Amino acid sequence: MKKLNDKKRMSIILDVLSKKYPDIKIQLDFENPFELLIATILSAQCTDARVNLVTKELFKKYKSPEDYIKINSEELEQDIFSTGFYKAKAKNIKGACQKIIDTFNGKVPENMEDLLSLPGVGRKTANVVLGHCFNVPGVVVDTHVSRISNRLRFIDSLDAVKIEFKLMELIPKDLWVIFTHYFINHGRNTCKSQNPKCLECEISNLCPSLGNIKK
Repeated sequence: MKKLNDKKRMSIILDVLSKKYPDIKIQLDFENPFELLIATILSAQCTDARVNLVTKELFKKYKSPEDYIKINSEELEQDIFSTGFYKAKAKNIKGACQKIIDTFNGKVPENMEDLLSLPGVGRKTANVVLGHCFNVPGVVVDTHVSRISNRLRFIDSLDAVKIEFKLMELIPKDLWVIFTHYFINHGRNTCKSQNPKCLECEISNLCPSLGNIKK
């Protein structure tokens, strides 16, 4: 493999993946920032497809933060049961909704600091909402992004915040939001956690881990 600096290598990788996934976009269904916030909280340890099945009915039933506050926890838990960790997610959703009502006049905050003050919201969720609703770019680090970034040896760490800031150094700011979707789809389709398809990988020539991935 030709020796390239990390920025150049990332640039080539993004070019290759952009051609493979020319129309890629966020796979969670939503119509406004509040719906995306709820969907992203539900997406923890759950597939986007499952979340979309749940929110299809959930968003018909609950339209505002006040709607989530009015119902008891047991009912909300039942509504989101199939997304997993339903007790913690219900608690976080109700807590976030209460904070939105009490502190932010019923509207989802538009900055990182305020979003992080909401129960159940970490940098990943905040970056999803900011990038797709408020045109504030950020790098979302999920399990796929973490795994691939380490396999490509852009970083040697499982700390999501360290990965986020390292990737921000390597990727042009105008690509921060779309980048995540390239890596997520590459992780789902090719660079899988178990049995990665290295022989089919379009960026294998740029991967220092080729042939050395523990399956």
